[in-house]
Amino acid sequence: MANPTAAMLVIGDEILSGRTRDSNMYFLAQQLSERGITLCEARVVADRQDRIVSALNDLRAQYDHVFTSGGIGPTHDDITADAVAAAFGVALGIRDDARAILAAHYERTGLELNAARLRMARIPEGADLIENPVSAAPGFSIGNVHVMAGVPAVFEAMLASVLADVTGGQALFSQSLTIQRGEGEIAADLAELARACPDVSIGCYPFQRDGAYGATVVVRGADKGQVDAAMVRLGVLFPEAMA
Repeated sequence: MANPTAAMLVIGDEILSGRTRDSNMYFLAQQLSERGITLCEARVVADRQDRIVSALNDLRAQYDHVFTSGGIGPTHDDITADAVAAAFGVALGIRDDARAILAAHYERTGLELNAARLRMARIPEGADLIENPVSAAPGFSIGNVHVMAGVPAVFEAMLASVLADVTGGQALFSQSLTIQRGEGEIAADLAELARACPDVSIGCYPFQRDGAYGATVVVRGADKGQVDAAMVRLGVLFPEAMA
């Protein structure tokens, strides 16, 4: 049986403008790979409701899970909850349980639960809350969509809550070999290896260091024995890399 599939939707003008560098996709990819969930696609969209709705509906129809980051804070441009509710055709309103979480948090910190902060208690009808042990304001899951904050520390904490309840598949095994030759020189041998080992994935990632070209070849697969066998063949093709 094939592993579950996933996509990520990164939401925020600050990502597209270059003011903020996204690290959440990198973290998500690692976590999903360890759990045997295949991240197939990632998109970045602006803080525009029509764009978010369109991307979300497209992705949730194609993949088993969609993970979003960004746009669930207290300011006027945090419109992810609005967009998710629109995509699912459900009402959006302040939830008593989400309000209680925020009220307890702000009471502890001595801050006011004002109208802006209360926006973070707006949850689409039918959604389940995602715990936020860092800053309290919850994310939420609805259907196959998991909506989380964009701040990396909060995203990572929320993701742990989500993945605790997500069924994964078979984790992939991975090994790599660095070859001090250019891609063009090793491409034919790698193509032949890929044909001989159809049950593993063979990727080639070039680099240039101190004027010299090289490539790191990564072999991935669900069967450790097949990955090991492919690595043996790779070592025969490029014995100098094994030294």
